[in-house]
Amino acid sequence: MKVFPKHRRDVIAGLTVSIRLAVSALVLAAILLTAALSSLLWWRTAEATSRQLAATINEQIVAAVRKEVAAIVDEARAAHTAIRTLFLQNVLDTREADKREFVFLSQLQSQATISWVAFGWPDGSFFAAHKLGDRRLEMMEISLTDHPGQRRIDEYDVVPGDIEFANRRFEPTDFRVAGQAWFKAGLTAEEPQWFRVTEHPTGERPSIAFAGPIDVYQERQGVLAVIIEYTRLARFLSQLEVGRTGTAFIVDGSGELVAAPDKDADELHPARGDTALLPLARAALEKAGEAGRKTAWRSRLMSGGAAYEVALTPLPFPGWSLATVIPEAEFLGPVETTLRRLILGLAVGAVLAALASAMLARFVIAAPLSRVVGEIRHVETFALERVRRHPSRVKEIASLSGAIAEMASGLSAFRKFIPADLVRALLRQGVEAKPGGSIQELSVMFIDIAGFTGLSERLGDRVVPLLSRYLDLCSEAVVANGGTIDKFIGDAVMAFWGAPQPQQDHAARCCRAALACRRAIEESGLADDLGQPLQIRIGINSGRMLVGNIGSELRLNYTVIGDAVNVASRLEGANKAYGTHILIGETTERLARGTVVTREVDSIAVYGREEGVAVYELIGIAGEDASATGWIARYEQGLSSYRARRFAAALVDFEAVLAERGHDRPAELMGERCREFAAAMPDAAWQPVAALRTK
Repeated sequence: MKVFPKHRRDVIAGLTVSIRLAVSALVLAAILLTAALSSLLWWRTAEATSRQLAATINEQIVAAVRKEVAAIVDEARAAHTAIRTLFLQNVLDTREADKREFVFLSQLQSQATISWVAFGWPDGSFFAAHKLGDRRLEMMEISLTDHPGQRRIDEYDVVPGDIEFANRRFEPTDFRVAGQAWFKAGLTAEEPQWFRVTEHPTGERPSIAFAGPIDVYQERQGVLAVIIEYTRLARFLSQLEVGRTGTAFIVDGSGELVAAPDKDADELHPARGDTALLPLARAALEKAGEAGRKTAWRSRLMSGGAAYEVALTPLPFPGWSLATVIPEAEFLGPVETTLRRLILGLAVGAVLAALASAMLARFVIAAPLSRVVGEIRHVETFALERVRRHPSRVKEIASLSGAIAEMASGLSAFRKFIPADLVRALLRQGVEAKPGGSIQELSVMFIDIAGFTGLSERLGDRVVPLLSRYLDLCSEAVVANGGTIDKFIGDAVMAFWGAPQPQQDHAARCCRAALACRRAIEESGLADDLGQPLQIRIGINSGRMLVGNIGSELRLNYTVIGDAVNVASRLEGANKAYGTHILIGETTERLARGTVVTREVDSIAVYGREEGVAVYELIGIAGEDASATGWIARYEQGLSSYRARRFAAALVDFEAVLAERGHDRPAELMGERCREFAAAMPDAAWQPVAALRTK
């Protein structure tokens, strides 16, 4: 704790506000917060109602468009079926010009959305009836024998209940029905189907066609097509009211525009509707993905600083969707205006109420609380002997004063110990808060995250939640197995067993905690920024070490130090070289033998030491998994041969371990050494001890 000089503290105190003012401000803030929350609740309710209204409007629009598209599809099918039936029943011959013209024209008159009724013969001749807006019709014929390269056109005026011939003319044309996809597919198909059509004798007009073959007496006469131009859809969309400034589009699966609202669009006038909001419809289609093509989908999108409600709904025609785009301001604008007025009224009322409440709070709460704050100042300066209780008629203040007095009483003897659980343990044992310690046989464990340096550099401050969760899991495992957490050093956790509470089985407890830590990390699903499961390394060692209050009279740390502690730290780092997760020292293995399953990995000289120590990998709890017995025995047999300089025999054993496990880094590492020594035998001074050159 940093202690400021007295004159610095006086300056800081002069910058603060009085507790009476603070309490008054708190009451005012509470009332204003209540008003704000009430306004927010009202806003949310109004917003939800407005959005529901927008959804209802959208549902009505969707229903109308779906009905219209279904009707168009049905009209095309009905017209095709009616004409086809006349041909099949031999009521009408494909070459009977007068009857054919009458039937085709009657279909155009009776079906408002049909733009073309066309027929192509196998020889490439073409005949069609074409609607020219709502007041004129035309019949056209392209013959490959009569007037080749010419298009004969007969125009008719539509009068109430009838049509009148207007004129006939011939025009040059390069249109060939034989090149049309609907004609080519229809000549070989069995049933009619839908096609997308762009090219017509009159030019390029985006359309859809329902086309199929006409057979009479099992002889193919040609292909009949009923064609609907997109302009008819554009005219229908213009009749819908999508708010004041919203709009509706029909788009296909690739996001291409099929129709935008245009009240003047027809067969004579191309659609020129307003497509300013079309990019939002396409963005929604891309965002929704496949889901937006199969089911209804809604989202809120931003464009030019304004919010829009965008809805996608599949239509009866395959691949088509209806996209409605409504500016959010249309249905939330009135709500925002009302909200501003409400907030202003609530603010005025809240300020008046808060001022009256603050005056009362100053006398009931502020004055007695100021006295309690004075006692907290004594605790802050550790003048604990000056802390006194202050009775109060307010129950909470009286409880607070009593709690401060009790806290001061406890801290007066043990204020130097951290963490809290360790302080409580030392309190129970009556250990005094002064430097000192004793040599005891304990077990110590170090835990670290593999690759944490790179992980922290990549994540920056986003590493904090991951690190916090990892430390929580490790701490829970340590505490659950009776351990004492010494400290956290970045991502490292240091814990020990056997003190301050004596534990005869401290080595076994430490091993169980290590296995529990690894299992908890695996089951938690913690992963790094690359999606890889978080990996930890653990080093454990047992031995005689100094345990106690290490430090000075000003600050103490209840911890362990000594050579055995250093070895545990080095074993944690040795995991990286051997590709293991948990390495324990030979003393720990001896003390925990029979409780855990281990294998001796190697003899190593840790950094800073010359002599070698046997190192074991902690595999699991004894009796839980018997399948590891075979390969462990084979590995240790190979290790024995390696130490006896029988490198070829050792290599056979290590390769057998790899064959059984698939991957085992210690076996791979020892196998590599055996190959090197088998190729060039070491000298007589060689010792089977691996030296670690790094900490």
